[in-house]
Amino acid sequence: MNVIKMKSWAFFFVALFSFVAQQSFAQEETLSTDSLKKYKPVAFPAGYQSSIDEVYTQVGDWKGRLDIYFQPNASKATPLIINIHGGGWKNGVKEQQGGFNPFFKAGFTVANVEYRLTPVAKAPAAIEDVRCALIYLISNAKKFNIDVNRIVVMGGSAGGHLALMTGLLGNNHIFDKNCSGVEKIKVAAIIDKYGITDVWDWAYGPRGPEMKKSSSAKDWLGDKKDDQAFAKSVSPVAYINKHNPPTLIIHGNADSTVPYRQSVELHKMFEEAGVKTALITVEGGGHGKFTKEKNAELGQAIVNFIMELDTFKNN
Repeated sequence: MNVIKMKSWAFFFVALFSFVAQQSFAQEETLSTDSLKKYKPVAFPAGYQSSIDEVYTQVGDWKGRLDIYFQPNASKATPLIINIHGGGWKNGVKEQQGGFNPFFKAGFTVANVEYRLTPVAKAPAAIEDVRCALIYLISNAKKFNIDVNRIVVMGGSAGGHLALMTGLLGNNHIFDKNCSGVEKIKVAAIIDKYGITDVWDWAYGPRGPEMKKSSSAKDWLGDKKDDQAFAKSVSPVAYINKHNPPTLIIHGNADSTVPYRQSVELHKMFEEAGVKTALITVEGGGHGKFTKEKNAELGQAIVNFIMELDTFKNN
């Protein structure tokens, strides 16, 4: 790869991390339909088109929607970022998410996904939905000019959990009952930002005095809140194997919402399975609220991780 292209990728990923870090996700904010008016529409450059509230699945009366920004006339199929919002599986909307300019500048298609929250449906509904979103986008790759070999799934907190589940399940269709038509599923990489990796542990595991109490896990598990086997089945740690996509983990070691040790344990499991992985620890960092200085330091580490992936460095 020539120097100019490497600098371009470096700029992209530094900007990317700036976006990632800024999306700290007010996890306990409940948003009404009226409150959506405060979110500005995503601005996208010339050459892009948008499809807002694209229906990717329907379960009963509920319609799963995503916003997608794509380049229909690009000379070749484009890589895709699937972004999943956080909110403890009970709050949050896709309209909260923004700052996609770094992705657009790098030529990425961006899909911003919503899913059923706890008040609508309990576990494993959210997993079923994000998997359906992935399958829908693969099925419609030609329509949106997507390179199915360069799909990255990204999310923070509960969105990090869902990004992990989306990618780690691979061709395990256990949660794909609402979707059909795609047997071979491939995710090129996962970006997990302080995500929940073990749902049972988050609900019932040891919590130091610095940890905030949260009912999110038990609420999401619903009438299966006492079923440890079920909780494990909706946890990323249950799906670690040598075929997992390369995964970058970002977590502050002073996170009082999601235990930092979960990311440490996940990273160790990936290493033992022979999966390409990196754990970026933000010393003194909370639940996604990092300093500008730390963002700059982390940006280069992200560049190094991504540039080693053949699917990106060869394109």
